[in-house]
Amino acid sequence: MLSRRDFAKIAAAGLPAWRLPAAGLNSVVNGVHLGTITYSFRDFPRTPGKDNVDDIIAALRYCGIGEIELFSPNIEPAGKPLPPEQPVPYGVPRPPRAQRSAEQIALQKQNRDDLRRWRIETGDDYYRAVRARFDAAGISIFAYTMNYNDSFTDEEIDATFRQAKALGVGIIATSISLSMAQRVAPFANRHDTLVAVHGHSRVKDPNQLSTPETFAKALAMSKNYRVNLDIGHFTAANCDAVAYIRENHAVITHIHVKDRRRNDGTNEQFGEGDTPIKEVLQLLKREHYPIRAFVEYEYAGLRSSRDEVKHCMEYMRAALA
Repeated sequence: MLSRRDFAKIAAAGLPAWRLPAAGLNSVVNGVHLGTITYSFRDFPRTPGKDNVDDIIAALRYCGIGEIELFSPNIEPAGKPLPPEQPVPYGVPRPPRAQRSAEQIALQKQNRDDLRRWRIETGDDYYRAVRARFDAAGISIFAYTMNYNDSFTDEEIDATFRQAKALGVGIIATSISLSMAQRVAPFANRHDTLVAVHGHSRVKDPNQLSTPETFAKALAMSKNYRVNLDIGHFTAANCDAVAYIRENHAVITHIHVKDRRRNDGTNEQFGEGDTPIKEVLQLLKREHYPIRAFVEYEYAGLRSSRDEVKHCMEYMRAALA
């Protein structure tokens, strides 16, 4: 593992092998394609009725990232903000956030219904225009994130595959349960689009993707299913990311890079957790696997998300030097 101290030494030395080229958007290092899922910038403000593509592109330029997994909320209209929680008297415990008021629950439902309608009704030209904005910035969209859950109707699921095609993307990445994966499989087959399933570390829930065995169950559901392996969650589930990638590289489209502790532990800054980030990246480099390595920034950083993502990218560049 590349410790933070090792990383600091390499960074101070200014080795040319991991410095950004002058163009700033070539994020391929020694044959390994680096980038981020734009979920990493989820703290960016969203205005109801608008996307935040321009802010995302500016952040990617700042980080020197030329390839991404595009998080669907970044190109979808934000819902109406929920009304503020009612104040409580001093000394009285505040109710859990899950206990929404009737007004908040109604607005959440309206926002969800509005988003479903927007997805179904929005034409392909909108998505082509989004793609054109990224193309003009020199940024390639490798995959499109659509996190399916039980609230999706069949018509809405079908619309998301149309969106991916209009974006010119052949891979939909999704955090998904096994039961929902079974529902989505026929759409992946009908549209002949790859769906890269993403897991977490909830090993006690048999409906969740977390272990090699649960990923195998999902892969058996469709010839178009692949794996988007989150090496941080995989490590937190006490699984061996290096061994899994070596044995299953042919079905892995890309990995999410984060550092977590084992035993369902916490997210940490790169180099402070148990995830074998350097070992995984060196494996991709050594074996020439065409697997993308994308930052998924989730630890509690002290700087802005764009500064933290840039730092993560520098860490990965150093690991590949």
